[in-house]
Amino acid sequence: MGSPSDPPPPGAAVTLQLVSVERPEGLNLILGQAHFIKTVDDLHETLAGAVPGLRFGVAFCEASGARLVRRSGNDPQLVALAVANALAISAGHAFIVFLRDGFPVNVLNQVKLVPEVCAIHCATANPVQVLVAETPQGRGILGVIDGGSPLGVETESDVEARRRMLRELGYKL
Repeated sequence: MGSPSDPPPPGAAVTLQLVSVERPEGLNLILGQAHFIKTVDDLHETLAGAVPGLRFGVAFCEASGARLVRRSGNDPQLVALAVANALAISAGHAFIVFLRDGFPVNVLNQVKLVPEVCAIHCATANPVQVLVAETPQGRGILGVIDGGSPLGVETESDVEARRRMLRELGYKL
């Protein structure tokens, strides 16, 4: 067997797996990809400074070297949840963040500005399924299913209700 950097043998199989993110209903998460062991520390510092009182857990799947799930956070339950989901996904350089007492919209721009962050796959409180491809080299995220499919198009009363909710949450005047 060759090294992980060797090309796959001709006809090497790719298998697909659908991984459901396990978490309490309504808990927010951010799922992304980064590129360096320092990611977990930089995400921790970014989240800790973003919103007063934010509770969070972070896990990052290291893709080379020791290939450990690196973890951090200020809420042990959220850290454990992030680790469990990172292990289920097991895709190189993937990270997952769980948030309590704050929302992705409050931290997403700061997370995107972390130098190691390459992509954000989703930021949501919806049920999430992760489509993972596996080859002899490892695993990677192909995409996510974030919530359900649309059931129709909003009416004028739906527009009014949406704007009212945004005002109630403080996001719109």
